[in-house]
Amino acid sequence: MWCAVHRLTTRVSAFSLNSAATSSRRYNAQSVALRLSSSTSEASPLTVIPRVKAADATEASEGPVLVKGWVRTLRKQKEVAFVQINDGSNLGGIQCVVPLSEIDEDTKKELDKVSTGCAVVIEGPLVKSQGGKQAVEVTANKLKVVGECPGDTYPLAKKRHTLEYLRTIAHLRPRTNTIAAVARVRSHLAGAIHAFFQEVGFVYVQTPLITASDCEGAGELFRVTTLEMDKISDLPLKKTEDGKGTTDEIDHSQDFFGKPAYLTVSGQLGGETYASALGDIYTFGPTFRAENSQTTRHLAEFHMVEPEMAFADLDSAMGNAEQMLKYVVKHVLDKCQEDLEFFSKFYDKELIKKLEALVEQPFARVSYRDAIAYLQEEIAKDPSKWQFPDVEFGTDLSTEHERWLAETKFGSCVFVYNYPKAIKAFYMRDNDEDGGETVNAMDLLVPGVGELVGGSQREERLDVLLDKMGELKLDPEDYWWYLDLRRFGSVPHAGYGLGFERLVTYVCGIENIREAIAYPRYPGHAEF
Repeated sequence: MWCAVHRLTTRVSAFSLNSAATSSRRYNAQSVALRLSSSTSEASPLTVIPRVKAADATEASEGPVLVKGWVRTLRKQKEVAFVQINDGSNLGGIQCVVPLSEIDEDTKKELDKVSTGCAVVIEGPLVKSQGGKQAVEVTANKLKVVGECPGDTYPLAKKRHTLEYLRTIAHLRPRTNTIAAVARVRSHLAGAIHAFFQEVGFVYVQTPLITASDCEGAGELFRVTTLEMDKISDLPLKKTEDGKGTTDEIDHSQDFFGKPAYLTVSGQLGGETYASALGDIYTFGPTFRAENSQTTRHLAEFHMVEPEMAFADLDSAMGNAEQMLKYVVKHVLDKCQEDLEFFSKFYDKELIKKLEALVEQPFARVSYRDAIAYLQEEIAKDPSKWQFPDVEFGTDLSTEHERWLAETKFGSCVFVYNYPKAIKAFYMRDNDEDGGETVNAMDLLVPGVGELVGGSQREERLDVLLDKMGELKLDPEDYWWYLDLRRFGSVPHAGYGLGFERLVTYVCGIENIREAIAYPRYPGHAEF
């Protein structure tokens, strides 16, 4: 009973225009909840008015409700005022009609303070709307401005702003239709990802963000240190062999962790340790790449979904990735119809059809060798149409190659598998059938985006893994714990990584990944 009462406390509030009562409002609401749970009295001395969010306002109410949000527009006429309120729960918000002849003087004074962007609380019944744009509206009999907003300096005018401009005011851009819709879709995608893996028996593991290991071996790492880097002369240096002088190398033994430490580029290695004990696990968290890229597809800070499956091969990873994507996209199609229609109208007219096709069509599969052959055949028809016309075995496919395969050649999502060993990470399992020239790796290419998922079967053989690390000049001492997984009960295992922000851009039909995250981090930009 107490849990139900506690939920009630968070959803209802007593409305008062008396400023002296403001500080006691929370206490009064809690007192009402407690009396509801313990008193046998049929009458309550306080009136509890439920708060209704715009997304839930679908039917007329029997009594007054509270609407809390930010003003989008205000239209005053001779006898009535129309206040459009947005509380973030949906795209359109809710219309509040204020009959000027029926409100008290305090409410009239508050109405005079209303401007675009200000925060308000409105009380009144939900009634059937007289217009055709919404099912119900609020007939407001009380209104209070909670937070004023000066119209002459508010940077979000009624006109439509460019997405580039909105990035300069990222703290305010969630109040726009586009970024708010992205945030709602992103939230549903994240919830659906967790729901999928929980339903199929995966364990959620939180791997560390600070690490001493470079998972990808590419060296694109952000350093984590407590050393005074702005005082070069004060940095501790390693001593020479005779101990009488110093070298030019920083002595990391005096740093916080006693060794070089970095922000992680992936949770995969840590995920493998838990998969080696729990079977099937997934991680879902922030990762970091110090990659000097200014493209619409890259961020310095982003989120990765990384499942790892023990006793699994590459086919298992591809099958799981396909099931997961179909699950989460279908969830968004079911739950975010209004937002998807908005994106379809303003950003990608084929968006909903594209998402429905992903859910309904099986994903194609093609080997890397065959994909190269298809590309060479197509490029030979007119090389001038291609930015990167030189394609051969060993080429790391560019976005234009990936999109042609997905959009033109197969007309669907497509897995490209068995990539050349030379362009993939050290931990991927060598293919025995071609003498180790390729590895059991795959990328999932989707129409409109290109690569969305990358994965592989992991190298479970200790001797082979050590040889590969030696070729890449990776110190086994830095990976001693990772190598232990191959010494003690090693099993075939596989996994993949999904760039979450890329999934958000794909599902929303937006072009730039910087709109898919609240505060984008990229070269030269770490504001807010």
